[in-house]
Amino acid sequence: MAIPGNMLSATTESLDPSLSGWTAKTNCSIARGTGGRNGDGTLRLTSLAAGEMQARTVWSYTVSVGQEYQAFCDAAGTVPDRIGLRWLTAANVEISISWSVTTSSASASWHRISVSDYAPATAARVQVVVSSVSPAGIGVQHNYENVYLGSPMRTTGNLLSADAEGMDAPTLAWQVDANCSIARQTPPVTWPVDWYWGGGHVLAMTVTAGGDASVRTTALSSVTPGQEYIGYAYLNPPTAGSTTWVELRFYDASSALITSERANLSAPGTGYYRQKVSRVAPSNAAYARLAAGITAGTAAQVVRIDGAVIMPAAPLREGSVVPFADASFEAGVAGWTVVSGVATLARLTPWGTDGLDSHYAMTVTSATATTSVIRSAKFAIGAAEGLDFTAELGAKVASGGWTLTRGIRWYSATNVDLGITTTAAGAVPTPDWWLLSLQGTAPAGATQAAIEWSLTATTAPSVLRVDKASLWQSLPLDAVEAHDDDAYITVTFRELTVDSTVTMWRVAEGGTRTLVRGPDGLLDGASVTTGTLVVEDYEAPLGAPVYYYAETRNAAGATLETRVSDTVTLAAGDVQYGWLKDPGYPARNVHVMIASAPDWQRPIQQTAHRVRGSRAPIILSDVRGSLEGDLSVYTWSDDERQALHYLLDSGSVLLWQAAPGHGVDDMYVAVGQVTEARGGGIASDELRVWTLPLVQVDMPTTIGVASSAGRTGYDVLAENVTGFDVLESYATGEDLLFGRRSS
Repeated sequence: MAIPGNMLSATTESLDPSLSGWTAKTNCSIARGTGGRNGDGTLRLTSLAAGEMQARTVWSYTVSVGQEYQAFCDAAGTVPDRIGLRWLTAANVEISISWSVTTSSASASWHRISVSDYAPATAARVQVVVSSVSPAGIGVQHNYENVYLGSPMRTTGNLLSADAEGMDAPTLAWQVDANCSIARQTPPVTWPVDWYWGGGHVLAMTVTAGGDASVRTTALSSVTPGQEYIGYAYLNPPTAGSTTWVELRFYDASSALITSERANLSAPGTGYYRQKVSRVAPSNAAYARLAAGITAGTAAQVVRIDGAVIMPAAPLREGSVVPFADASFEAGVAGWTVVSGVATLARLTPWGTDGLDSHYAMTVTSATATTSVIRSAKFAIGAAEGLDFTAELGAKVASGGWTLTRGIRWYSATNVDLGITTTAAGAVPTPDWWLLSLQGTAPAGATQAAIEWSLTATTAPSVLRVDKASLWQSLPLDAVEAHDDDAYITVTFRELTVDSTVTMWRVAEGGTRTLVRGPDGLLDGASVTTGTLVVEDYEAPLGAPVYYYAETRNAAGATLETRVSDTVTLAAGDVQYGWLKDPGYPARNVHVMIASAPDWQRPIQQTAHRVRGSRAPIILSDVRGSLEGDLSVYTWSDDERQALHYLLDSGSVLLWQAAPGHGVDDMYVAVGQVTEARGGGIASDELRVWTLPLVQVDMPTTIGVASSAGRTGYDVLAENVTGFDVLESYATGEDLLFGRRSS
């Protein structure tokens, strides 16, 4: 699997199918081992004598002075190990090596080693170096795989820098908050092969004296008042009974602390556990930072921290007004209360016991076979009179049994109770988790709503687990919209099952199905990560009715549901015009006037064998080739001319679409040598006549539609120190938008 943004080739990264990207550097021979996770191959070092052995990449890679770079890989062996960035001059002369901290112990299990640093003043190139530290003698073997070199990995949308998130830079982006000392350590920890945001260095906080101790991020991150934020970090507690925590802190414009929200980790052991905390930024908030610590620690206890993030919270259901704390129960039960009855509410512990979202759920416990009513906090829904809303909550019977009446309770802006919409009573289904919902119409004056459940325990005691609460305005499950000006169709499928897979087709007249393109290629078993799937289909035909059909499947491959959209037609537009489109980068699409359609040719490879004495030759033929011909188009202005150059510059496969009536089907084409001729007028005339040699090719299947939805200005600020770094790192504005570094 290719690591996103890797400067190394796929072979150098995965050691498949060869070791061509690697060479021995010090005291070792290298061979291709087996048992890797990113493909089967590994880089196997065998020591030639006692002492450190090293290997490096064959090639060196261009860097920009002052820019930060990261290298990581997975390692396994019988001695400690480390990884380095070997800085070189333009003549490939070594300047220095930025080494990671050597792992605290050896590990035969795959574990992550990582380093990041800034290219020094005289550096022009860099190599990756891996090292097995001090084998005791000849014949000691060590394995490496899954190697990355590039910009430091960081979570998209994280308000913290890569150094604060991953701890891999020599200069810590964390500081002492109270009663501790801090340092970087590299314990050998096994992470999933495709989890690129954790492992390597961790921040080690050592308690100075008995009592509370804490650390915090050094920099303050800008926030927007009224926006909900999530903070989290992986915590490694010193003992299973330790009270460790993460805390989200908000500050005003003068950097004075306004408020904070803490979430304690209920650790099941002494591994690494991600603890989340959330809060809405106060009205006077300007900044935020993340803190982590231990309550009532003892001297010399160590808490390790990794993977720190602050980011805007996303609702668990598209459009849900339920804050994360009330929806996911990561820090407690938030605003949920028992309105009546004997039931009690609590966060299910320890971490990772059960849940639909993240690592915890809420438990409802009734000691007697009686009825209790539980209710959420009130959530703002705006001027909602006459609008339909859906309330949803996940439930799982842990013991006993329950009869449930679901409800939405409505309130005015002054908290006047306007009544409740309910369902009929019914048993909570078993086994496993069930998403239970109801719809209701907001009455006159409603501006707030709460989720309310009336629960009757059928046996004593009974325990119910609850998670993933959502309340949202009900919108059509399926919607399509034609955008005639830009020749594309927006397809929206709502309330899909998260963690399922989806396959989507465009269905034309006659029932012909064509897979629709998504951000990672054709939507054929693509992962559903949110409940709403929105696709912009730039390859839909002009002037022909189509509809969209989708299937979702669970992990076992069983069909969960099917969806069928309404029929929609893109306007054909002026018949004298056509579209040239880049399937991967629709921002490049151009609408051009046709000067003349191609006179198609279909070449064929043939060999004639003249038989002596026979009048007729024997002809051996391959299959006849696809269509070839010259398309002639006009551009009428310099802007149109530049746009067409922009489209053609990449050399990518394009989609050619003409309005119905030209006798030309939509086709994917490769464009050969282009001729741009003047229109024959005066020298200042902007008219150009273009000749585009086209060859019909197959539809590209692996190209995804480039999207920048998750990338914001915060990411640019976190990844670059100055504006000059941005200019040096990105060749074009489009590269900046999509995060494609040139160095």
